[in-house]
Amino acid sequence: MRSQFTLFFGIFSVMALSNAIVPVLPAFSGQSSLEGAIYAAYFLGAFISTLPAGILSDRYGRIPLMRLGLAITVASGLFLSVTLSPVPVLALRLLEGVGAGIFVASAMSYVNSTEEHGKMSGYFMALLNAGLVLGLVCSGWLAEILHSPSAGILLFAVLSLIPAVTVFLVQESPLKVKACDTAGLFTLVREQRWLWYSSIVLIGITGVVSSLYPKFSGASSDILGYWIAGMSVATIVAVLAASRITLPEAAAIRWSALLMAAGVMATFYTPAGFLILGALAGVVMIAQMAVLADLKDHLGIAMGLFSTAGYLGMALLPFLAGLVADSAGFFLAFIATALCAITVAGTIGR
Repeated sequence: MRSQFTLFFGIFSVMALSNAIVPVLPAFSGQSSLEGAIYAAYFLGAFISTLPAGILSDRYGRIPLMRLGLAITVASGLFLSVTLSPVPVLALRLLEGVGAGIFVASAMSYVNSTEEHGKMSGYFMALLNAGLVLGLVCSGWLAEILHSPSAGILLFAVLSLIPAVTVFLVQESPLKVKACDTAGLFTLVREQRWLWYSSIVLIGITGVVSSLYPKFSGASSDILGYWIAGMSVATIVAVLAASRITLPEAAAIRWSALLMAAGVMATFYTPAGFLILGALAGVVMIAQMAVLADLKDHLGIAMGLFSTAGYLGMALLPFLAGLVADSAGFFLAFIATALCAITVAGTIGR
């Protein structure tokens, strides 16, 4: 029970803290480019830390890495709550991303090592998305009520203290896995290359529509917040449902990729496409984690690669789609994104 509480409340608070700065970014910088850099610094930190965290969790155990990730999260969040200068904020967001990447990789490895990993992964991914939603909503609401842009950041940094304490009460059975050498790492990268590709593309697509829609739709920030939050809510429902049924993993990813291509084009015409993409992303993540759960020898490195691929997709695809939108228009950007999803359908399972 203590391990489940730490895992679930930990991922909720870490994700909520990661999004708490988003509604109040203008308070930390008056320039759009710097706002974008502050936002992206978190993903850069997570991208560079998840794979090393996975390797180290195989070698030294998952619990020490979870403790380290939560400690970095709490420290960076508390410092962020008392800092408004852009350069320190940029550095702290990078550090926050490092802490999140360490915790996510080791915690996902722990989840997939349990006997009920299917159900556990559903709860884990549901609370991950719930944290993203509530971090976004509560931070904006508290900033308006208390007239303090840092109120939401402080709230979720303090909440992160709870799992940072309870993680010291969690014990782990001695690992039976062997340390992953360089040859083993490259073997895993090669053998599961199409799974990593599916994660880069299909998770990255959710970032594409979130990044393109503000300028494309011209909608107000509050309406945009509801639409993007709706995508995460749809993901929560989907992961809870998909984790309770047995799906052929490759077929589930293949059909979800094809439907995501249609969902991308639906989003061009209606914001209801956010719900479609969110639900399909949930199915994809549960199917991907089910595949990786069979890699008993190196769960840490597998989940580290999985997290790294997802963060890479969130960083790379929105950037590329933005370049297409600037040079050729939004319609072609949506078309190109849909075609990327179709390539997954043709490669997964090979």
